[in-house]
Amino acid sequence: MAVLANGQIGVLYEIGDTGGIVFDRVSLDWLKTAWPGPPGDRGHRLAEALGAPRPAAVSRVLDPHVASGGIVGAVEDHWTVGRVAGLAGVSVRTLHHYDEIGLVRPSARTAAGYRAYSARDVQRLREVLAYRRLGFGLREIAALVGDPSTDAVAHLRRLRGLLLERRDRADAMVAAIDRELEARAKGLKVTPEEQLEMLGARLYDAIGGAYTATRRTEPRIAAQIWAALGDARTVLNVGAGTGSYEPADRDVTAVEPSAVMRGQRPAGAAPCVAAAAESLPFDDRSFDVAMAVSTVHHWADPIAGLREMRRVARRVVVLTFDTDEPGWQDRFWLTRDYLPEFAAVLDGFPSLAGMAGAIGARAEPVPIPWDCADGLFEAYWRRPAAYLEEPVRRAMSVWTRVGPQAERRAVRSLGDDLESGRWAERNSDLAGLDAADLGLRLLIA
Repeated sequence: MAVLANGQIGVLYEIGDTGGIVFDRVSLDWLKTAWPGPPGDRGHRLAEALGAPRPAAVSRVLDPHVASGGIVGAVEDHWTVGRVAGLAGVSVRTLHHYDEIGLVRPSARTAAGYRAYSARDVQRLREVLAYRRLGFGLREIAALVGDPSTDAVAHLRRLRGLLLERRDRADAMVAAIDRELEARAKGLKVTPEEQLEMLGARLYDAIGGAYTATRRTEPRIAAQIWAALGDARTVLNVGAGTGSYEPADRDVTAVEPSAVMRGQRPAGAAPCVAAAAESLPFDDRSFDVAMAVSTVHHWADPIAGLREMRRVARRVVVLTFDTDEPGWQDRFWLTRDYLPEFAAVLDGFPSLAGMAGAIGARAEPVPIPWDCADGLFEAYWRRPAAYLEEPVRRAMSVWTRVGPQAERRAVRSLGDDLESGRWAERNSDLAGLDAADLGLRLLIA
């Protein structure tokens, strides 16, 4: 017995005397009031109700597949083209097209001889439509669903990953839009270029929402930066962001290309100019010192930006990252054991020697305290559980750059190792350290 597409009940049963097959149907509502007896007795009574000859014996109710040789009338396992179109929200013409090109072909027939979709056909159609709605072309989809090595579970996992990636991108855009709305509410001008950059998921904007929550001034790092400023009175802060490391006792001018980040600057912060590091709108030697803190890796042309800083200031101080040392990514357990993709993030980034040479600078290491208040990427080197927290990661550009798949894998593996104790075993040497050299460098020219 099975529910039909038209809301009726179909029963297939075998007649013991002749081996023949009888198929008929009756209203579902009517049958609900009928007999609850065993399948064989139910077959007798249904035959009587329909006015059919009562069979001498009904040995068993047959599975529609077995009884009909593929000619079916039930929708527990088979659906008509029209019914499938309605359920899937596509046109019958679309289904016919998929049939014609061999993408999804109905493999069964109804008792009346019409083509019908089996459960396996519907599963394949679901995969086709899901990939289609994610933007895949029909040829790509044919290759995906036609791969014999990929089962339904593998397709679901792949689709889930693609949807999560799309969700993450959408979340980043929503956050960027919210921050732009806030910037506009403050009367800040948003240029057409910035509007287009938002659609391109501008990295700096994407991390801006979580930035103020976790990226605070670390006093010990700030002291090292401010000491490098010397006796300078006028300071240009390039790529200023929210202004975390701007010295309060100097005359500071900030430069920040992102309207969203400018909108995050606190009330009373230094005046901020919308400009890019590579093209600073100031005369030569306009400032005593130009500083840039953890921003050079966001610039389109770091060397050009550094040279511009050198042009407009008599002194340059830059907090950046050293990738010159062989095996540099092994300095930090997170990039060594969980996020090897970090190395690719800095592909094309200038060497420390190259940056120092461009402005005639010397480099000094910047140790990261174990309880660092600034939530930069390496900040939690002795507090690994922090990397499991979504708000912490969202304020770090690295996670946006490596992509959601690498992020999920790294977080899952780290969580497993923390729970099992493997992380503590591998990194037992960190427990007694108050600070660590993980590659931060201060360039002073």
